[in-house]
Amino acid sequence: MEKVDIKNFTLQELEAYIAGQGKERFRAKQIFKWLYQQDAREFADMTNLSKDFRQELEKTAWISNLDAEAVEASADGTKKYLFRLADGNAVESVLIPDEDRTTLCISSQVGCAMGCEFCLTGTFKLTRNLTTAEIVNQVCAVKRQEPVRNIVFMGMGEPLANLKNVVGALKILTDPDGFQFSTRKVTVSTSGLVPEMAELGASVTVNLAVSLNATTDEVRDRIMPINRRYPLKELLAACKAFPLPSRRWITIEYVMIRGVNDSLDDAKRLVRLISNIPSKVNLIPFNEHDGCTFQAPTQDSIDKFHKFLLDKHVTVITRSSRGSDISAACGQLKGRLDKPVQ
Repeated sequence: MEKVDIKNFTLQELEAYIAGQGKERFRAKQIFKWLYQQDAREFADMTNLSKDFRQELEKTAWISNLDAEAVEASADGTKKYLFRLADGNAVESVLIPDEDRTTLCISSQVGCAMGCEFCLTGTFKLTRNLTTAEIVNQVCAVKRQEPVRNIVFMGMGEPLANLKNVVGALKILTDPDGFQFSTRKVTVSTSGLVPEMAELGASVTVNLAVSLNATTDEVRDRIMPINRRYPLKELLAACKAFPLPSRRWITIEYVMIRGVNDSLDDAKRLVRLISNIPSKVNLIPFNEHDGCTFQAPTQDSIDKFHKFLLDKHVTVITRSSRGSDISAACGQLKGRLDKPVQ
């Protein structure tokens, strides 16, 4: 019988698994705490379980782990991790310091099928989904080295295209017996998979970020192919319908690209589009990379766009470029150290 990776289980699933072994369900909480609060890497470490039970677990289950194959550190404190998976594929995570907190950006897929024109990860195409264990193991690995206060699913892949495993990981991250992250500290980003947005909202309570990046269907069709399936009207309706706890907002991510979506007319349209959605805007100047003809916006256009939104009472942050002296854009470290999987 093939052993199961115990980190693929949510607490509820682990309880069912343990009960199926003829053991008390509360043992699942003990194991969960060992995995995610004590970072146990072997069943032998779980000293409040009987020796016999630990030996039984060894026969049917195993504990997966990831260790970084490469780490790049930026002068600004940003760290990028390359993780090699069991099948030889690789994904990236990025730790971003910001005043009194650190945010870990994690991956949900090997590559990506969304094909956004400005995104380097999309050039790798989609190889496969990550398992729940592979998602949470990115967090385990980085937490061994650094404190992590916030988690964002903004690394490689489209999280909602791997919804089942992402939801499993979210439940582990926010479980009081798991990682214990507040739901306010966990954000899932999507390019706009409308049905899956509703499923996510019905399954877990987390923050939602939506990569809008255009204010007309014509432009969004061109730079984000997903818009041809779910155009702006449908996407914005899904944003408005997304269940939000009190005093929470949807983050509207807007990658500014010179001459494509960075005009004052774009800013005016953006204000109109999100006027009835509880939201804040992250302006993200495009990060130029090899193989893409798009250019970063000028500082003047960034400043004017930002000021217009502020003047219209939109909560807006212009994200500063981080890790510019290392492989900053998602996929650059993998691209340099790893040939894309064909």
